[in-house]
Amino acid sequence: MIIVMKPNATKENISNVVKKLESRGLRAHLSEGEEVTIVGVIGEKKIIANLEMNMMDGVEKTVRITEKYKMVSRNFHPQNTIIKVGDVEIGGDELVVMAGPCSVESLDQIRETAQAVKNSGAKFLRGGAFKPRTSPYDFQGLGEEGLKILRQAADEFNLKVITEVVDREDIALMEKYTDVIQVGARNMQNFQMLKALGKTNKPVLLKRGLSATISEWLNAAEYIMSGGNENVIFCERGIRTFETFTRNTLDLSAVAAIKELSHLPIIADPSHGTGRWQMVQPMARAAVAAGCDGLIIEVHPHPEFALSDGDQSLTPKNFDRLMKDLKSIAEIMGRKL
Repeated sequence: MIIVMKPNATKENISNVVKKLESRGLRAHLSEGEEVTIVGVIGEKKIIANLEMNMMDGVEKTVRITEKYKMVSRNFHPQNTIIKVGDVEIGGDELVVMAGPCSVESLDQIRETAQAVKNSGAKFLRGGAFKPRTSPYDFQGLGEEGLKILRQAADEFNLKVITEVVDREDIALMEKYTDVIQVGARNMQNFQMLKALGKTNKPVLLKRGLSATISEWLNAAEYIMSGGNENVIFCERGIRTFETFTRNTLDLSAVAAIKELSHLPIIADPSHGTGRWQMVQPMARAAVAAGCDGLIIEVHPHPEFALSDGDQSLTPKNFDRLMKDLKSIAEIMGRKL
């Protein structure tokens, strides 16, 4: 349920509504717009079903919500959420680009990449320190040493860090080194991890599962938000279909769907979405035109020698060319880059 307050509702009116909800064992989530305050009601369905709030001072109307996700819903929070990571805002006027290699391989590799993507306009350095791989014999990452390398290079070139957590036991370790914690596609429905991430103070980038529906993806974000962490960013990274030419099928309709259903920002990953470096540039352009709030792109100084995902990684030169192309598209979409 959401409770829509009247435009002239006082702080006392709103406080009385919140107190009544809490007295019933429910939680109130306030969304304060320029003209209207909306109170989202969270808790046991049976209690909510028997609530009578329309007669309270300052209440304009109540609206029943049928979706299982609540806090994620745009009904709860009509205005777009802007997530601040230091001096970078995700979901605002600026198109935010995150770039770097699939895996952290060495300090020299990461420093070279960090300098290149920074010069081209990226705001985040990405890279995997813990790598969930399909084969147990593939490179699994450098662990904490990889996190230290990421942090060192990012600080040197004034970049933020985003990296993937693969085990909830590593969340505390991640908090020491990263600015945004990434949940990979394989862990989108690792509910125990999502609950734990609800208690961290770091923003979470939630990638769409390999075969996840939009509803399942939204509910995964709800797990994080219901735990107390409201800084969630969606990431469309392609889904598994019958197509074999590309690694995945990048579903750009998901960008429009998330924008309609949720107030949270969404970025696109054309690298994993296609698996082919030649397709990253056109799909990145299409993602910006579709209205995404940012991109996460794999960049490696020497893709031919990459320990993972070289086939979908751009060289620094190609990444710079892409960033120049995106500026004009971003401008048309009313965004800055």
